[in-house]
Amino acid sequence: MKSVAGDNSAISAEACGADIPVTPQEVLVIRVYASVDDAASRELVQLRREEGVVPSCKRGCCKCCGQHIQTNISEAHALGQYIKRRFSPRQTSDLRRRTQQWLAWEVARRGPPTSAAPAHGPDLSGYDPCCPLLVDRVCSAYPVRPLICRTHFVSSDPAACRPSHDHRPAAIAPVVLTSIIRAAGPFSKPLRDSIENAGLDFSRSIMLLPHWLAAEMGWDALAPCPVDP
Repeated sequence: MKSVAGDNSAISAEACGADIPVTPQEVLVIRVYASVDDAASRELVQLRREEGVVPSCKRGCCKCCGQHIQTNISEAHALGQYIKRRFSPRQTSDLRRRTQQWLAWEVARRGPPTSAAPAHGPDLSGYDPCCPLLVDRVCSAYPVRPLICRTHFVSSDPAACRPSHDHRPAAIAPVVLTSIIRAAGPFSKPLRDSIENAGLDFSRSIMLLPHWLAAEMGWDALAPCPVDP
């Protein structure tokens, strides 16, 4: 599994390809991601060596992207910075459309018909709810994907991974490699500390990714919905 990249202390706006200043918050997130990736990689090696367990996750396997992906305010900031630097105007426009589709679908899903998105909202016909960052079955912002994505691995058939909105009984439950989550957990603590040191409640800084994405990018968005328990 790749780490984000080399020496994160040397990050600069020029290296990122745009004249957008790199913030201390962003640098912290990237450093945490690199540490988490390294911890996950070490645990994957140990699982293979000691138990013969290997993840079935691979490029193009994206059923987990239909889950309700949670992220915090610091991760959302780093994600927004990445998009502003790396995405073309067309990519950004397409991402905005997908985000608004997801938000409209979420409101329609949670409320009665009278509270559904207005008729002039995004077209939801044939819409398959998934993370707005997913493009052609691949994450379009993979280097800055959230912690919850970086530590999610299964050893079962990917078909067992089901989106959050699919409530049909599962024939096979996914086998999540929880030891990776435990191994990487301590390395994410600096993010919590940073958020709380700024006077914010860490738990309240967590929202579903599409809500944070709309907020960070300054897009008109539907009201955030609470995360499902």
